[in-house]
Amino acid sequence: MARAVRVRGGRSVGCVVGARPNFVKAAPVVQALIERGVDVRVLNTGQHYDRALAGNFIEQLEMPWPEHDLGVGSGSHAEQTAAVLVGMERLLVADTPDALIVVGDVNSTLGAALVAAKLGVPIAHVESGLRSGDWSMPEEVNRVLTDRLSDLLLCHCAEAVENLLAEGIGGDRVALVGNTMIDSLFRLIPSARARKAVERHELEPSNYLLVTLHRPALVDDPARLAAVVRTLADLAETLPVVFPLHPRTRARMDSAELPLERLVLTEPLDYLDFVALQSSARLVVTDSGGVQEETSALGVPCLTYRDNTERRVTIDLGTNRLVGVDPAALARAAAEELARPRESVRPIPLWDGQAGERAADAVVALLDRRDDTWQRSHAA
Repeated sequence: MARAVRVRGGRSVGCVVGARPNFVKAAPVVQALIERGVDVRVLNTGQHYDRALAGNFIEQLEMPWPEHDLGVGSGSHAEQTAAVLVGMERLLVADTPDALIVVGDVNSTLGAALVAAKLGVPIAHVESGLRSGDWSMPEEVNRVLTDRLSDLLLCHCAEAVENLLAEGIGGDRVALVGNTMIDSLFRLIPSARARKAVERHELEPSNYLLVTLHRPALVDDPARLAAVVRTLADLAETLPVVFPLHPRTRARMDSAELPLERLVLTEPLDYLDFVALQSSARLVVTDSGGVQEETSALGVPCLTYRDNTERRVTIDLGTNRLVGVDPAALARAAAEELARPRESVRPIPLWDGQAGERAADAVVALLDRRDDTWQRSHAA
């Protein structure tokens, strides 16, 4: 198990994680910063508190163990964000880093960025510039506000840079570094496949459909959830449908009368098992942003069950297809994908396993600029 690395007296950077994808995206940046002699503190808000969704990631990703865990847990958006605000302020006041890295678009991201901005701590935002244009999505609010607060915006594709330029954000604040999540994916895929999750679930490679659905707009609506589950059950007549259940989704499904016996339902999978199942799937259905990216990197066809996506690059250059929140459209799209052979895809630019290195270089440059500003102010 990796432990926190501290280099007392050197430059210090905090890195805030809290939800499942944050660990995967942050690990390559943290590792590269440590290699550059930076004192890195990993701060876990505990927004995902189930060990299957959080703790195992830290071990598998060989990431420094968090020095603090705020234990925020579940709750409304206001409750989660407020708990992060209170806890992060206490931590940053007690031990102020030279910069703070925040990741993605969850409530922990925005809460930590707000605290850092008010304390004058420079902020680096991993996965900046993504836009869905849908302000009914809490993630859209979080990512836009975090970008406005951040001093360094680390983008994973050219489209994200263009989105920021359209909002008047550019220059030294923006760095196109690539997708750090794909760094973790590529590094761990051999280990993931070695665990033989496909065989353990009695599946045949390229002969099953993998599903992840968890967004409140879908699973909190009984009619919408029932409709998509019935469509998945119909698809299960053609090939097995494997459905790892997010705790939120399980709670909603258990209270409804649905044809669940046709589906292969599992508990939440740890990262390596999920990657293994994802890499060998014939088709993936999801409402997750990260899965859209991972399937595109793996060359696995993906149907996104949403009306919009902030990851347009996965449609333009990857394997993703947006089908809307329409069970009939999902059924048609699945039938079309299953009727044609899987095609090889070209890599998305900078999704090459080196994004963490480029992101770390950009963070070090931010620290250099901060040092130069301090020196000039004290020389005057």
